[in-house]
Amino acid sequence: MVETKRKINASLPDEINDRRIAVGSWEERREKIKESAFGPALLRLLSLGFWFGLLFRKIIYKIGLRKSIRLPARVISIGNLSVGGTGKTPAAILAAETLHLHGKSLAILSRGYNRSRIPSEVVTLLDDNPPHWEDCGDEPWMMHQALFGLNIPILVSKNRIKAGQEAITFYHSKALILDDGFQHWKIKRDLDIVLVNAASPFTEDRLLPAGNLREGASALKRAHLVVITHADLISKENLKTLREEIARINPRSEILEASHVPDFLLDIKSQRKLDVSLLEGRRIVTLSGIAYPQLFENQLKELGAKVEQRWRYPDHHPYQADELKAIEMTRSGRALLTTLKDATRLPLSWKETFSGEFYALAIKLKITQGREIWEKALLG
Repeated sequence: MVETKRKINASLPDEINDRRIAVGSWEERREKIKESAFGPALLRLLSLGFWFGLLFRKIIYKIGLRKSIRLPARVISIGNLSVGGTGKTPAAILAAETLHLHGKSLAILSRGYNRSRIPSEVVTLLDDNPPHWEDCGDEPWMMHQALFGLNIPILVSKNRIKAGQEAITFYHSKALILDDGFQHWKIKRDLDIVLVNAASPFTEDRLLPAGNLREGASALKRAHLVVITHADLISKENLKTLREEIARINPRSEILEASHVPDFLLDIKSQRKLDVSLLEGRRIVTLSGIAYPQLFENQLKELGAKVEQRWRYPDHHPYQADELKAIEMTRSGRALLTTLKDATRLPLSWKETFSGEFYALAIKLKITQGREIWEKALLG
């Protein structure tokens, strides 16, 4: 097994719920702060300041200094309490597919993390109008790839009120999916769906920056629907305990369970969709810049692939030409596997750099308990 020396702390155990620390990432810097004499106290102080900021924001909306806008469409928010790893993008894709299957006219509104265009400018992804991923962000592009053929508009802007108004005006959308919208107070929602990662639950975390929580556990009281993702990765006993804790905080919310399962392989060179059985017995190299690379790698192993080399980068990492050349020089003709999200962030030079097989694994969210509740809630 070969790992890149600048990307990962290789001394950590390779367990499914162990989040490897990418070198140069915020997680690594936080761990170094914790090791200093006053580091833990400093992080707790900063988390307290973060909590006061959250409280102040809630108060100004509650007393009316700022007001939430009601758009003339059904607004469905997909969000979470923590930073990364819960599966918001697959959940947004599943919500869009569910609404489309029932004949609903819809659009997806996304902020577009790490995009190069002016944040407030609205960029629209349609089947016949695909901008470059840097103009819209990797997650909207991933949604566009997964939903290709359904012609569901994905509007990307920091100003999601403006994006929503354009969706209603130009695409006659009756339902709006607010991607990563749980902490977005500017738009009133009809349905708040909150995802909880079973493999790294909020019960074992702290507020930023000491931990990865955007809000404390009490925020779950606002949720109409809670989906426990990666529910298949923990024991039934731990899953029962997590469900009980969620029910204690919000006894009115429905609690669903879901898992992330392989959907298809995308041959990146030909853009053909292939069956995942192609990986059975294959020696492969992995490339990922996501929150939990172990989940991706373990899914490949479960499909029968033999992971012999892995390259891990920080979440949302924009790949550079020299990084791709290093992979090509060392992979020795083995098939290269990445995620659909990572495939969007490749520089244009990848076509000249990579020879041989190059695939992206597409993942879908599967509701394993509460599918009927999911559909009923979305359809209103």
